[in-house]
Amino acid sequence: MAASISQGRRSVKGRHRPMAEINVTPFVDVMLVLLVVFMVTAPLLTVGVPVDLPKSKANAIQGDDQPLAVSIDAEGRVFLQKAEVPLDELVPKLRAITGEAPDKRIFVRGDQSISYGRVMEVMGLINGAGFRRVALVAQQPRSTTRN
Repeated sequence: MAASISQGRRSVKGRHRPMAEINVTPFVDVMLVLLVVFMVTAPLLTVGVPVDLPKSKANAIQGDDQPLAVSIDAEGRVFLQKAEVPLDELVPKLRAITGEAPDKRIFVRGDQSISYGRVMEVMGLINGAGFRRVALVAQQPRSTTRN
């Protein structure tokens, strides 16, 4: 009888040990999902002015730095990033942001419904101020697969 009691005590102590290790697998899974979500949504958050860009088959410009975006909407209003800016204040604000660095990339996004002259007016103003890396932004056409 004494032998069965001691065996019962040993099995009770062995079953209820606290676990001292942390399982990191669920943590890694959650972090990978968040990484994918941010990688997908980050490019969509770059510029908030809605502009209907024209389509182009030109290749994308490669660069390491984050460009400034100057947008021209369907009514011809000019925006620097997301803030509306009068045309005569555009160059001083660009100079203040870039710190007089003429090599800063500036993307001009013009709505396809406005006149080409308005887009060229804005580009000429920026280029005339000494900024050398000014580029137009267009939408890539959707690829159509034919069988």
